[in-house]
Amino acid sequence: MSKLWGVGLGPGDPELVTVKAARIIGAADVIAFHSAKHGRSISRAIAAPYMRAGQLEEHLVYPVTTETTDHPGGYQGAIDEFYETAAARLAEHLAAGRSVALLAAGDPLFYSSFMHMHRRLADRFDTEIIPGVTSVSAASAALGTPLVEGDQVLSVLPGTMSTEELTRRLRDADAAAIMKLGRTYPNVRQALADSGRLEDAYYVERASSTKQRVLRAADVDEASVPYFAITVVPGPTPATRIPLSDNASTDSLSAVTESVAESVAQQAESIGEVVVVGMGPGAQDWTTPEVAKALAEATDIVGYTTYVNRVPERAGQRRHASDNKVESERAAMALDLAKHGAKVVVVSSGDPGVFAMAAAVIEESADPQWREVPVRVLPGVTAASAVASRMGAPLGHDFAMLSLSDRLKPWETVAQRISAVAAADMAFAVYNPASTQRRWQVAAMRDLVLEHRKPETPVVIGRDVGGPAESVRVVTLAELDPEEVDMRTLLIVGASTTTVFDAAGGPRVYTSRRYGS
Repeated sequence: MSKLWGVGLGPGDPELVTVKAARIIGAADVIAFHSAKHGRSISRAIAAPYMRAGQLEEHLVYPVTTETTDHPGGYQGAIDEFYETAAARLAEHLAAGRSVALLAAGDPLFYSSFMHMHRRLADRFDTEIIPGVTSVSAASAALGTPLVEGDQVLSVLPGTMSTEELTRRLRDADAAAIMKLGRTYPNVRQALADSGRLEDAYYVERASSTKQRVLRAADVDEASVPYFAITVVPGPTPATRIPLSDNASTDSLSAVTESVAESVAQQAESIGEVVVVGMGPGAQDWTTPEVAKALAEATDIVGYTTYVNRVPERAGQRRHASDNKVESERAAMALDLAKHGAKVVVVSSGDPGVFAMAAAVIEESADPQWREVPVRVLPGVTAASAVASRMGAPLGHDFAMLSLSDRLKPWETVAQRISAVAAADMAFAVYNPASTQRRWQVAAMRDLVLEHRKPETPVVIGRDVGGPAESVRVVTLAELDPEEVDMRTLLIVGASTTTVFDAAGGPRVYTSRRYGS
């Protein structure tokens, strides 16, 4: 039955995942998890031993983490929009009757992204929280000393607070745990010093994982602190020896360098590849044997959720589904997986080189960090060709392909191209004509074309061609109704030589290859 599970995974060690969490991860229809733009998810890595082959995956990629953004609402606007989109994606699965396990490192309601989904979904869908071991508990275990005893009070503080506020709270605290370190660590250390607590403070990095480190807070290199680290000021004086790690010193730099070099060499030997494929517009028969073979051989499938769901599930094959607005992040994730040995297939509808993922992957692969990753592109049947075939040959002569989406280019550029193509008397196919938020462009396009074409110019409207809800019809340019058009629709606007005639089975359309004198 449909249910949203908030699954606490603990601080990092897969053996600290609770029995219940492991059971739900294995049983859920959909596994959802977050990551930054690099695509690597700590939560998914922790849960991987408990996942089963063939599960749907929802990869929720943050648009920003610490970098700047040109979003009109700033950082908070970009994050709020992301959470709304992510909630809508999960809601689609829940409304379809699927159970969704949303992974959360640590505990789902303790400084976790899960709370943002809970706030948006729990009032509409059955929801249950599976608590997890927090990083505070793991840090205490790493130190081997109590955080508090008797009547002492533990203060949990975010490192993002101002230095002055941290100092005040640390000065008054019996014991403290400071989270969200990373770039905030210089201010945290200053607050520890100003409050007189630096000598009693300890630093725990990636608690419970194989990369765990325990240091005195005063000895930490500020430039090397990750986000997944915590500073602890125990209440009682430690009664046992704190198991400190060896800090990176000058004497050990050569060993570290050799280790990094060895790791890079091993990585180079295990590089996989990225194959960008087009699966055709919808019908399984339109997926080429070459593409079907690539899909069968892949270790990882990456793409927009709708297209990933078209790929037959195979045991052992990992699926990385994401929103349709994160092309660059999706491409970087695919390249990174391949760099570490995976054989990745990035899926597109239609042909990957036509308003699809080939351009995003090839552009991202120009970055020097991906130059050694092999990338191939396998063509597919385009939506324009599929729609044209249903009506005859409306693209039988010179033609153009345009996208009405102004998400990646300004509308002024789109309008200039429409006018240029219309004036050149070419038939043209229109991709991405409308969406739920973008409704006015079809009417604007029609009006621009009417400046150069006759009102009776044929327009083919094809929707879900090759899919279960396929419909194809022909209208005149003057009759084109924007309300009939959505994101699953492709339009073909005829030229002066495009002709419609009645035949067995309905109207046929062709654009003559001959012009009059």
